Amino acid sequence: MSNQTIVTEFLLLGFSDMREEQILHFLVFLVIYLVALVGNLLIITVIALNQNLHTPMYFFLGNLSFLDLCYISVTVPKSMTDSLTNNRLISFSGCVTQVFLVITFAAAELAFLMVMAYDRYIAICHPLHYKVTMNRGACAQLAVSSWISSMICSVLQTANTFRLHFCRSNVIAQFFCDIPQLLKISCSDTHANVIVMIALGSLLDVVCFVLIIVSYIHIFSTVMRIPSEQGRYKAFSTCIPHLAVFCLFISTASFTYMRPRSMSSTSLDLMAAVLYCVVPPLMNPIIYSLRNKEIKGSLWKMIGRRFFLKRNELLTLKS
Repeated sequence: MSNQTIVTEFLLLGFSDMREEQILHFLVFLVIYLVALVGNLLIITVIALNQNLHTPMYFFLGNLSFLDLCYISVTVPKSMTDSLTNNRLISFSGCVTQVFLVITFAAAELAFLMVMAYDRYIAICHPLHYKVTMNRGACAQLAVSSWISSMICSVLQTANTFRLHFCRSNVIAQFFCDIPQLLKISCSDTHANVIVMIALGSLLDVVCFVLIIVSYIHIFSTVMRIPSEQGRYKAFSTCIPHLAVFCLFISTASFTYMRPRSMSSTSLDLMAAVLYCVVPPLMNPIIYSLRNKEIKGSLWKMIGRRFFLKRNELLTLKS
C-alpha cells in the first residue's frame, strides 16, 4: 500500500469521447431535465395551492414529485456540465455526497411507491375506513418513516463503500458515482461490501415488492367486483401506471446492484442507470398529470386564473 497512489478524485466515464456526441448528450439531458423539473414543480404547486387536493393520495404524490426533483438533480446537471466542459473529474467528497444522495432518493422512491400502493389499497378495498386509517397523523408518520428509513439505508451503504481504499484506477465506468462501479476499482477486499449491498438491496426490494403486489392483488380483485364499467376504468387508470413505474424502477435498480459481475458491460450499465435514475423522475409527472383529471383540472384553472388576471391588469392600464 505504501507504494500505491491514494485516489483523491475520480474520473467519470460519460457517454462518449466525440465532441459532437457530447453536445448531443448535453442537449438530450437538458430537455429531459427541464421537462422533469417543470413537470414536478407544476404538480407540487398545484397540490399546494388547491385545497381540494389536500388529501392523502395527493400528499404522497407531492412528496414523490419533490423526491423526483431532487433525485434527477443529483446526477443529470453534473453529467450535462461534464459533457459541455469535457471535464469529468469529481472530488472524493463530491463522490461520497453523490452516492449518499442517489441511494437516499432511490430508496425513498421505492418507499413512497409502496406507501402510495397502500393508500390505494385502503381507498379501494376499505373505503369506509379510509378517512380514519389515512388521517393526517398516519400520513405524516408514513412519509417521515419513508425518508428516515431511506437515509439509514443510504448511510449504511455509503459508509460500507467508502471505508474501502481506492488506489488503482480512478475511472468510474458510469456517468455518476455508482457503488457497483466503485467496488470494481477498489484495491480492498470487496466481498463483504457485495454481501451487504445484496442483502440490504434484497431486503428492501423483497419487502416493497411483496407489499405492493399483495396490495394490488387485493385492489384488482375488488375492482373486478365493481358493477360500473366507468368505476372499474377509473380504478385501473389510477393503479396501472403506478404499477408500471414501480416495475420499471425496481427491475432496473435490482439489475444494477444485484447482478453478477460477469453480466456487467459498460453500455448495459449506462442504459440501466438511465432507466432507474433519469426515466422515473421524467415519467412520474407525465403519468400522474396527463392521466389525472383532478391534476389537469386544477392546472388549467391555475393557468386560466393567471391569464385572466394579467388580461384584467392590461385592460386596467389601458383604461
